Amino acid sequence: MSQRLKPLLSLGSALPRSFSSFNRSTLYFPPKTFARTPSSRKNISNMASTTAAEGPQNSPFTRLVVGAMRTLYPEELADRAWDNVGLLLGNIDPNGQKELGLDVTPENKTVLLTNDLSPRVAQEAVDRKASVVVSYHPFIFRGLKSIDLKDPQQQILLQLAQKNIAVYCPHTAVDAVPGGLNDWLIDIISGSSPQDQARSVVQPISSAAPAGFEGSGYGRKVDLPQPVPVTEVVRRLAEGLGGLKHVMVAAPKQPAVSTRTVRSAAVCAGSGWDVLKSAPVDVLVTGEMTHHNALRATMEGKVVITVFHSNSERAYLKQRMQPALEAELRKVDAGAQVLVSTEDADPFEIWDVESLGAGATS
Repeated sequence: MSQRLKPLLSLGSALPRSFSSFNRSTLYFPPKTFARTPSSRKNISNMASTTAAEGPQNSPFTRLVVGAMRTLYPEELADRAWDNVGLLLGNIDPNGQKELGLDVTPENKTVLLTNDLSPRVAQEAVDRKASVVVSYHPFIFRGLKSIDLKDPQQQILLQLAQKNIAVYCPHTAVDAVPGGLNDWLIDIISGSSPQDQARSVVQPISSAAPAGFEGSGYGRKVDLPQPVPVTEVVRRLAEGLGGLKHVMVAAPKQPAVSTRTVRSAAVCAGSGWDVLKSAPVDVLVTGEMTHHNALRATMEGKVVITVFHSNSERAYLKQRMQPALEAELRKVDAGAQVLVSTEDADPFEIWDVESLGAGATS
Protein backbone atom coordinates (compact mmCIF):
# COMPACT_ATOMS: atom_id res chain seq x y z
CA MET A 1 0.00 0.00 0.00
CA SER A 2 1.00 3.63 -0.14
CA GLN A 3 4.46 4.27 1.29
CA ARG A 4 5.00 0.57 1.97
CA LEU A 5 8.23 0.26 -0.02
CA LYS A 6 10.39 3.25 -0.77
CA PRO A 7 13.19 2.62 -3.25
CA LEU A 8 16.69 3.52 -2.17
CA LEU A 9 17.48 4.73 -5.67
CA SER A 10 15.41 6.64 -8.15
CA LEU A 11 14.20 4.63 -11.08
CA GLY A 12 16.17 4.79 -14.28
CA SER A 13 14.68 6.84 -17.05
CA ALA A 14 14.45 3.71 -19.18
CA LEU A 15 11.88 2.20 -16.83
CA PRO A 16 8.18 2.83 -17.45
CA ARG A 17 7.80 5.24 -14.53
CA SER A 18 5.85 7.85 -16.45
CA PHE A 19 3.24 7.35 -19.06
CA SER A 20 2.72 11.05 -19.73
CA SER A 21 3.38 10.48 -23.41
CA PHE A 22 0.57 7.95 -23.66
CA ASN A 23 -2.42 9.14 -25.67
CA ARG A 24 -5.02 9.36 -22.94
CA SER A 25 -7.80 10.02 -25.41
CA THR A 26 -7.79 6.28 -26.06
CA LEU A 27 -8.57 5.51 -22.43
CA TYR A 28 -12.09 5.10 -21.16
CA PHE A 29 -12.72 5.93 -17.51
CA PRO A 30 -16.06 4.55 -16.33
CA PRO A 31 -18.51 6.31 -14.03
CA LYS A 32 -18.75 5.44 -10.34
CA THR A 33 -21.19 2.67 -11.07
CA PHE A 34 -18.37 0.95 -12.98
CA ALA A 35 -20.74 0.41 -15.90
CA ARG A 36 -19.06 -0.21 -19.21
CA THR A 37 -20.33 1.19 -22.49
CA PRO A 38 -19.77 0.12 -26.09
CA SER A 39 -17.27 2.96 -26.41
CA SER A 40 -15.09 1.40 -23.69
CA ARG A 41 -15.01 -1.89 -25.54
CA LYS A 42 -14.11 -0.08 -28.75
CA ASN A 43 -11.30 1.84 -27.06
CA ILE A 44 -9.83 -1.29 -25.47
CA SER A 45 -10.02 -3.06 -28.81
CA ASN A 46 -8.27 -0.14 -30.46
CA MET A 47 -5.45 -0.38 -27.92
CA ALA A 48 -4.99 -4.01 -28.90
CA SER A 49 -5.06 -3.42 -32.65
CA THR A 50 -3.32 -0.07 -33.08
CA THR A 51 0.27 -0.37 -34.29
CA ALA A 52 2.95 2.22 -34.74
CA ALA A 53 4.24 3.05 -38.17
CA GLU A 54 7.56 1.34 -37.61
CA GLY A 55 9.26 -1.17 -35.36
CA PRO A 56 8.18 -4.18 -33.29
CA GLN A 57 5.12 -3.88 -31.06
CA ASN A 58 3.91 -5.54 -27.92
CA SER A 59 1.65 -8.43 -28.82
CA PRO A 60 -2.04 -7.69 -29.50
CA PHE A 61 -3.19 -9.61 -26.42
CA THR A 62 -0.71 -7.76 -24.21
CA ARG A 63 -2.05 -4.45 -25.48
CA LEU A 64 -5.56 -5.69 -24.77
CA VAL A 65 -4.63 -6.63 -21.18
CA VAL A 66 -2.90 -3.29 -20.59
CA GLY A 67 -5.96 -1.44 -21.87
CA ALA A 68 -8.30 -3.45 -19.65
CA MET A 69 -6.14 -2.94 -16.55
CA ARG A 70 -5.95 0.80 -17.20
CA THR A 71 -9.72 0.88 -17.53
CA LEU A 72 -10.23 -0.92 -14.21
CA TYR A 73 -7.28 0.63 -12.32
CA PRO A 74 -6.10 3.88 -13.97
CA GLU A 75 -2.38 4.40 -13.52
CA GLU A 76 -3.04 8.05 -12.63
CA LEU A 77 -4.30 6.83 -9.25
CA ALA A 78 -0.96 5.26 -8.27
CA ASP A 79 1.38 6.98 -5.82
CA ARG A 80 4.09 7.86 -8.32
CA ALA A 81 6.18 9.63 -5.70
CA TRP A 82 7.72 6.20 -5.10
CA ASP A 83 5.68 3.52 -6.87
CA ASN A 84 6.47 1.94 -10.25
CA VAL A 85 3.35 0.83 -12.09
CA GLY A 86 2.47 -0.07 -15.65
CA LEU A 87 3.91 -2.42 -18.26
CA LEU A 88 7.32 -3.23 -16.77
CA LEU A 89 8.25 -5.96 -19.25
CA GLY A 90 6.90 -5.99 -22.77
CA ASN A 91 6.82 -8.78 -25.31
CA ILE A 92 7.02 -8.86 -29.10
CA ASP A 93 4.26 -9.52 -31.60
CA PRO A 94 4.81 -12.17 -34.33
CA ASN A 95 5.67 -9.61 -37.01
CA GLY A 96 8.25 -8.06 -34.73
CA GLN A 97 9.73 -11.45 -33.94
CA LYS A 98 10.18 -12.11 -37.64
CA GLU A 99 11.63 -8.66 -38.19
CA LEU A 100 14.19 -9.24 -35.44
CA GLY A 101 15.06 -12.72 -36.66
CA LEU A 102 13.56 -14.43 -33.60
CA ASP A 103 11.66 -17.68 -33.42
CA VAL A 104 7.95 -16.92 -33.61
CA THR A 105 6.19 -18.01 -30.42
CA PRO A 106 2.42 -18.55 -30.34
CA GLU A 107 0.43 -16.05 -28.32
CA ASN A 108 -1.88 -17.68 -25.79
CA LYS A 109 -4.73 -15.51 -24.59
CA THR A 110 -3.99 -16.27 -20.95
CA VAL A 111 -3.20 -13.93 -18.06
CA LEU A 112 -1.69 -15.12 -14.77
CA LEU A 113 -2.43 -13.00 -11.69
CA THR A 114 -0.02 -12.98 -8.77
CA ASN A 115 0.69 -10.85 -5.74
CA ASP A 116 4.47 -11.26 -6.06
CA LEU A 117 6.56 -12.40 -9.00
CA SER A 118 8.79 -15.09 -7.47
CA PRO A 119 10.84 -17.72 -9.33
CA ARG A 120 8.10 -20.30 -8.68
CA VAL A 121 5.45 -17.98 -10.12
CA ALA A 122 7.61 -17.23 -13.16
CA GLN A 123 7.97 -20.95 -13.85
CA GLU A 124 4.22 -21.35 -13.33
CA ALA A 125 3.61 -18.67 -15.98
CA VAL A 126 5.76 -20.65 -18.40
CA ASP A 127 4.11 -23.98 -17.53
CA ARG A 128 0.57 -22.59 -17.81
CA LYS A 129 1.45 -20.87 -21.10
CA ALA A 130 0.55 -17.37 -19.97
CA SER A 131 1.32 -14.51 -22.34
CA VAL A 132 0.99 -11.85 -19.64
CA VAL A 133 1.65 -11.86 -15.90
CA VAL A 134 -0.21 -9.25 -13.87
CA SER A 135 1.83 -8.89 -10.68
CA TYR A 136 0.23 -6.67 -8.06
CA HIS A 137 3.64 -5.74 -6.61
CA PRO A 138 6.15 -4.27 -9.08
CA PHE A 139 9.11 -6.56 -9.60
CA ILE A 140 11.26 -3.63 -10.71
CA PHE A 141 11.63 -0.78 -8.21
CA ARG A 142 15.21 0.40 -8.67
CA GLY A 143 17.05 1.44 -11.78
CA LEU A 144 18.93 -1.44 -13.40
CA LYS A 145 22.55 -0.93 -14.46
CA SER A 146 22.88 -4.47 -15.74
CA ILE A 147 20.81 -7.61 -16.22
CA ASP A 148 22.52 -10.89 -15.40
CA LEU A 149 21.99 -14.19 -13.62
CA LYS A 150 23.60 -13.13 -10.33
CA ASP A 151 20.41 -11.43 -9.18
CA PRO A 152 17.41 -13.77 -8.70
CA GLN A 153 14.93 -11.08 -9.74
CA GLN A 154 16.91 -10.42 -12.90
CA GLN A 155 16.90 -14.15 -13.59
CA ILE A 156 13.11 -13.91 -13.65
CA LEU A 157 13.32 -10.97 -16.04
CA LEU A 158 15.56 -12.91 -18.41
CA GLN A 159 13.45 -16.07 -18.18
CA LEU A 160 10.18 -14.29 -18.98
CA ALA A 161 11.74 -12.19 -21.74
CA GLN A 162 13.13 -15.35 -23.34
CA LYS A 163 9.64 -16.88 -23.24
CA ASN A 164 8.07 -13.66 -24.59
CA ILE A 165 5.92 -13.19 -21.48
CA ALA A 166 4.96 -9.62 -20.56
CA VAL A 167 4.56 -8.28 -17.00
CA TYR A 168 2.11 -5.57 -15.93
CA CYS A 169 2.06 -4.17 -12.37
CA PRO A 170 -0.83 -2.03 -11.04
CA HIS A 171 0.06 -1.81 -7.30
CA THR A 172 -1.21 1.38 -5.62
CA ALA A 173 -3.70 2.06 -8.41
CA VAL A 174 -5.55 -1.01 -7.11
CA ASP A 175 -5.33 0.34 -3.56
CA ALA A 176 -6.69 3.76 -4.45
CA VAL A 177 -9.53 2.99 -6.86
CA PRO A 178 -13.10 3.13 -5.52
CA GLY A 179 -14.26 -0.44 -5.05
CA GLY A 180 -10.65 -1.63 -5.04
CA LEU A 181 -8.43 -3.42 -2.56
CA ASN A 182 -9.08 -1.27 0.51
CA ASP A 183 -12.83 -1.09 -0.05
CA TRP A 184 -12.74 -4.89 -0.27
CA LEU A 185 -11.02 -5.03 3.14
CA ILE A 186 -13.70 -2.77 4.59
CA ASP A 187 -16.36 -5.06 3.13
CA ILE A 188 -14.73 -8.00 4.92
CA ILE A 189 -14.44 -6.50 8.39
CA SER A 190 -17.74 -4.61 8.38
CA GLY A 191 -19.86 -7.59 7.37
CA SER A 192 -22.51 -5.32 5.86
CA SER A 193 -23.26 -3.61 2.58
CA PRO A 194 -21.69 -0.22 1.74
CA GLN A 195 -25.12 1.38 1.88
CA ASP A 196 -25.25 0.64 5.63
CA GLN A 197 -21.92 2.33 6.36
CA ALA A 198 -20.32 5.73 6.52
CA ARG A 199 -16.98 5.02 4.83
CA SER A 200 -14.40 7.44 3.49
CA VAL A 201 -10.86 7.68 2.14
CA VAL A 202 -8.08 8.11 4.70
CA GLN A 203 -5.58 9.82 2.37
CA PRO A 204 -6.90 11.29 -0.91
CA ILE A 205 -4.69 11.09 -3.98
CA SER A 206 -2.58 14.20 -4.52
CA SER A 207 -3.76 14.91 -8.08
CA ALA A 208 -7.14 15.14 -9.75
CA ALA A 209 -8.75 11.75 -10.32
CA PRO A 210 -9.82 10.72 -13.82
CA ALA A 211 -13.48 11.25 -14.63
CA GLY A 212 -15.58 8.56 -12.97
CA PHE A 213 -12.97 7.86 -10.27
CA GLU A 214 -13.67 10.74 -7.93
CA GLY A 215 -13.16 9.78 -4.30
CA SER A 216 -10.02 7.76 -5.00
CA GLY A 217 -7.35 7.54 -2.32
CA TYR A 218 -5.29 5.35 -0.03
CA GLY A 219 -6.75 3.57 2.98
CA ARG A 220 -10.38 3.48 4.03
CA LYS A 221 -12.16 4.19 7.30
CA VAL A 222 -15.65 3.19 8.30
CA ASP A 223 -18.13 3.88 11.07
CA LEU A 224 -19.87 0.62 11.87
CA PRO A 225 -23.66 0.64 12.32
CA GLN A 226 -23.32 -1.04 15.73
CA PRO A 227 -20.48 -2.11 18.06
CA VAL A 228 -18.60 -5.20 16.88
CA PRO A 229 -16.43 -7.36 19.17
CA VAL A 230 -12.74 -7.36 18.25
CA THR A 231 -12.92 -11.14 18.20
CA GLU A 232 -15.59 -10.94 15.48
CA VAL A 233 -13.47 -8.54 13.41
CA VAL A 234 -10.58 -11.02 13.64
CA ARG A 235 -12.84 -13.91 12.65
CA ARG A 236 -14.19 -12.02 9.63
CA LEU A 237 -10.68 -11.09 8.52
CA ALA A 238 -9.34 -14.62 8.81
CA GLU A 239 -12.24 -16.02 6.81
CA GLY A 240 -12.36 -13.26 4.19
CA LEU A 241 -8.62 -13.39 3.52
CA GLY A 242 -8.72 -17.03 2.56
CA GLY A 243 -8.93 -18.95 5.82
CA LEU A 244 -5.96 -17.58 7.77
CA LYS A 245 -5.02 -19.61 10.85
CA HIS A 246 -3.17 -16.82 12.64
CA VAL A 247 -3.33 -13.03 12.89
CA MET A 248 -1.43 -10.68 15.18
CA VAL A 249 -3.26 -8.35 17.56
CA ALA A 250 -1.89 -5.48 19.65
CA ALA A 251 -4.28 -3.82 22.07
CA PRO A 252 -4.37 -1.71 25.22
CA LYS A 253 -4.40 -3.85 28.36
CA GLN A 254 -7.75 -2.51 29.54
CA PRO A 255 -10.38 -3.48 28.77
CA ALA A 256 -9.26 -6.96 27.79
CA VAL A 257 -9.17 -7.43 24.03
CA SER A 258 -11.40 -10.51 24.36
CA THR A 259 -14.23 -8.31 25.64
CA ARG A 260 -13.49 -5.13 23.71
CA THR A 261 -15.85 -3.83 21.02
CA VAL A 262 -15.18 -1.30 18.26
CA ARG A 263 -17.38 1.22 16.47
CA SER A 264 -14.94 2.40 13.81
CA ALA A 265 -12.09 0.94 11.77
CA ALA A 266 -9.44 1.97 9.26
CA VAL A 267 -7.69 -0.33 6.79
CA CYS A 268 -4.67 -0.09 4.53
CA ALA A 269 -3.39 -3.14 2.69
CA GLY A 270 0.32 -3.93 2.91
CA SER A 271 2.35 -1.73 5.25
CA GLY A 272 -0.13 0.96 6.12
CA TRP A 273 1.15 2.93 9.10
CA ASP A 274 2.00 6.09 7.15
CA VAL A 275 -1.56 6.18 5.86
CA LEU A 276 -3.35 5.09 9.04
CA LYS A 277 -1.37 6.75 11.84
CA SER A 278 -3.70 9.73 12.26
CA ALA A 279 -7.00 7.95 11.61
CA PRO A 280 -9.39 8.63 14.54
CA VAL A 281 -10.75 5.08 14.80
CA ASP A 282 -10.94 2.19 17.28
CA VAL A 283 -9.09 -0.45 15.25
CA LEU A 284 -6.39 -0.37 12.57
CA VAL A 285 -6.11 -3.24 10.09
CA THR A 286 -3.06 -3.66 7.86
CA GLY A 287 -0.61 -6.26 6.64
CA GLU A 288 2.36 -5.33 8.80
CA MET A 289 3.39 -2.70 11.34
CA THR A 290 6.63 -2.04 13.19
CA HIS A 291 6.98 -2.59 16.94
CA HIS A 292 7.18 1.10 17.79
CA ASN A 293 4.26 2.10 15.60
CA ALA A 294 2.07 -0.64 17.08
CA LEU A 295 3.10 0.46 20.57
CA ARG A 296 2.18 4.05 19.78
CA ALA A 297 -1.21 3.01 18.43
CA THR A 298 -2.05 1.01 21.56
CA MET A 299 -0.95 3.93 23.75
CA GLU A 300 -3.53 5.99 21.85
CA GLY A 301 -6.17 3.42 22.78
CA LYS A 302 -6.36 1.71 19.39
CA VAL A 303 -6.39 -1.98 18.57
CA VAL A 304 -4.00 -3.09 15.81
CA ILE A 305 -4.62 -6.20 13.70
CA THR A 306 -1.93 -7.35 11.25
CA VAL A 307 -2.09 -10.38 8.98
CA PHE A 308 1.34 -10.30 7.21
CA HIS A 309 1.93 -7.98 4.29
CA SER A 310 0.77 -9.96 1.27
CA ASN A 311 -1.98 -11.80 3.16
CA SER A 312 -3.82 -8.48 3.27
CA GLU A 313 -3.77 -8.36 -0.54
CA ARG A 314 -3.59 -11.80 -2.14
CA ALA A 315 -7.20 -13.00 -1.82
CA TYR A 316 -8.39 -9.85 -3.62
CA LEU A 317 -6.93 -11.24 -6.83
CA LYS A 318 -9.19 -14.29 -6.77
CA GLN A 319 -12.28 -12.65 -5.33
CA ARG A 320 -12.36 -9.36 -7.24
CA MET A 321 -9.60 -8.80 -9.81
CA GLN A 322 -9.91 -12.10 -11.69
CA PRO A 323 -13.64 -11.82 -12.49
CA ALA A 324 -13.39 -8.09 -13.25
CA LEU A 325 -10.43 -8.45 -15.62
CA GLU A 326 -11.81 -11.53 -17.33
CA ALA A 327 -15.15 -9.81 -17.94
CA GLU A 328 -13.38 -6.74 -19.34
CA LEU A 329 -11.22 -8.81 -21.70
CA ARG A 330 -14.09 -10.96 -22.93
CA LYS A 331 -15.99 -7.90 -24.09
CA VAL A 332 -13.39 -7.80 -26.85
CA ASP A 333 -12.03 -11.36 -27.00
CA ALA A 334 -14.23 -14.24 -25.88
CA GLY A 335 -11.24 -16.58 -25.74
CA ALA A 336 -9.38 -14.66 -23.05
CA GLN A 337 -8.86 -16.38 -19.71
CA VAL A 338 -7.48 -15.08 -16.42
CA LEU A 339 -5.80 -17.48 -14.01
CA VAL A 340 -4.66 -16.93 -10.42
CA SER A 341 -1.28 -18.26 -9.34
CA THR A 342 -1.25 -21.33 -7.12
CA GLU A 343 2.46 -20.83 -6.32
CA ASP A 344 2.19 -17.31 -4.91
CA ALA A 345 2.43 -17.20 -1.09
CA ASP A 346 3.55 -14.94 1.72
CA PRO A 347 7.22 -15.64 2.56
CA PHE A 348 6.50 -15.83 6.30
CA GLU A 349 5.05 -18.80 8.17
CA ILE A 350 4.06 -19.18 11.83
CA TRP A 351 5.97 -22.04 13.45
CA ASP A 352 4.77 -23.79 16.59
CA VAL A 353 8.06 -24.35 18.40
CA GLU A 354 6.62 -27.08 20.62
CA SER A 355 5.71 -29.09 17.53
CA LEU A 356 9.37 -29.25 16.52
CA GLY A 357 10.13 -31.77 19.25
CA ALA A 358 13.27 -32.05 21.30
CA GLY A 359 16.38 -30.78 19.56
CA ALA A 360 19.85 -32.24 19.64
CA THR A 361 21.90 -31.32 22.68
CA SER A 362 25.64 -30.91 22.79
